[in-house]
Amino acid sequence: MTSRTTPADRFDRNVQRRSARVLKQRVLDQQRAEFDQALEWAAEHESIEHAAGLIVSARRRYLIGYGKSLSYASLLASDLSAGLSGVHLVDGVPLRALDVLSDIRQGDLLVAVSLERYRRETVEVASAYVRHGGDLVLITDAEDAPLTGVAAARIVVGTGSASYVKSPTSIVLALHLLATLTIASAKGAGRRLRERDELAAELGLYWEGP
Repeated sequence: MTSRTTPADRFDRNVQRRSARVLKQRVLDQQRAEFDQALEWAAEHESIEHAAGLIVSARRRYLIGYGKSLSYASLLASDLSAGLSGVHLVDGVPLRALDVLSDIRQGDLLVAVSLERYRRETVEVASAYVRHGGDLVLITDAEDAPLTGVAAARIVVGTGSASYVKSPTSIVLALHLLATLTIASAKGAGRRLRERDELAAELGLYWEGP
């Protein structure tokens, strides 16, 4: 099993007693290597294409993640909803996990972002979703992470870092590719994007300058 670490562990190993100059260079060097590895992985593997196909063909798409993973789930939900209908972020405020679990229908899909240290809520809700007949797309950071055995499609990305926090580089790249490939193959995505642009202009949502 992959060794699990905490932010405190990584602080003691990577950050403590290092000068700002040394630490900055270590992080930059590591991020450069991480990004190169992520690009190579994305070019050689088809897991993102598989996941995109499942998202496109779903009737309703729910995205979930707890803790820091909620930020990534929210980013993906925002990008997908620009070109797809039926995209819902399960954030516990307007849409609770219990609401989703009690209304699973054929054609529904749950996309879960679950990164070390793997929040219990994500694992339990996603596991229950699968047990009750739903399909799961998993975005995680280890081959032996929770939920990998029950996911219909899984995207496993590296998150190594020279900092006390795990690197977001590969995760954001994977989410960006996933959203792009999904919207590119979604019927009506172009029309939806144009309609949203028109509505945004009508409502004056964005700053247009002096």
